Amino acid sequence: MSTAPTAPTRPAGTLYRGREGMWSWVAHRITGFAIFFFLLVHVLDTALVRVSPEAYNDVIGTYKNPIMGLGEAGLVLAIVFHAFNGLRIILVDFWWKGTRYQRVMLWVVMGLVVVTMAGFLPRHLMNVFGGH
Repeated sequence: MSTAPTAPTRPAGTLYRGREGMWSWVAHRITGFAIFFFLLVHVLDTALVRVSPEAYNDVIGTYKNPIMGLGEAGLVLAIVFHAFNGLRIILVDFWWKGTRYQRVMLWVVMGLVVVTMAGFLPRHLMNVFGGH
């Protein structure tokens, strides 16, 4: 009587299971899209200066409110995370020990983001909310 081994229903090690690597991948794509969208809007609103300087000034004037100030903080957060995580991805791809340390490097990225934002946010929020 022979018993044949049963095949696994799911290939081992090939599917994301909600760990840090998957969430950093998702966050990298979202921040990349957000930065691209900002750059598109920025190019379009800057192009207004050639069409109508008055329209340009009106558009720029609408950006000077606390909601846009918080949006700027979000943009800086997206850029900082995307930049540091991009360096992490380069190390994972090209350093022979990169995959072994990818989780540790993600926590380093998160620490660098927190430190960078801690240096940026107080001054920026003072400017946004009038505490020059």
